[in-house]
Amino acid sequence: YQPVVEYCGGTEIGGGYICGSRVQAQVPSAFSTPALGLDFLLIDENGQPVDNGEVALLPPMLGSSQSLLNRDHHAVYFDGMPPGPAGQTLRRHGDQITAFPGGYYRAMGRVDDTMNLGGIKVSSAELERASQVEGVRECAAVAVPPKGGGPSQLVVFVVLSSECFLSTDELKRAIQTQIRRELNPLFKVHAVRQIEKLPRTASNKVMRRLLRDRALHA
Repeated sequence: YQPVVEYCGGTEIGGGYICGSRVQAQVPSAFSTPALGLDFLLIDENGQPVDNGEVALLPPMLGSSQSLLNRDHHAVYFDGMPPGPAGQTLRRHGDQITAFPGGYYRAMGRVDDTMNLGGIKVSSAELERASQVEGVRECAAVAVPPKGGGPSQLVVFVVLSSECFLSTDELKRAIQTQIRRELNPLFKVHAVRQIEKLPRTASNKVMRRLLRDRALHA
């Protein structure tokens, strides 16, 4: 029963933002403190502090990036972020963390990688696997709130192969049938959007946040 001291972070912040510590009592599969030189908040979709939410980093931070190659640094990490409770500037990171009593935290994966459809939590990866119908080269699933309020709506962005001649409605029916058969009959595809390519980060991760914004403003 030996401790494993782990930390979670990213290249663009020069290391980790949350970690375990040899000077604190540790809990299995949990972190116990923000990393040296920074702090963070957990916020919901409205920017309010929560115990289970998106990590918002509080600059300045030791080792954090100040610019990006071939990308707008402000647009990637700051644009659209709400101010902190005390008016702080918040930096986007994209991880989801749960805070537990006693000052412990657990990493729950990427915010973009999970969604809640009709009260049922499901990963984007599961939906995307089920959306790989004939003619779809790659796809990305996002959940968007309807303009009048209510449960999130599933929108699937697809990149088609050159041999695919299905209409958008035909693709929607095919994807809907497969999702209901392989995942859950209650999941409903609100829309299928065809695009030329999926937006990706420099490390080839799909930027679902950009797709979500695109679906919201369609």
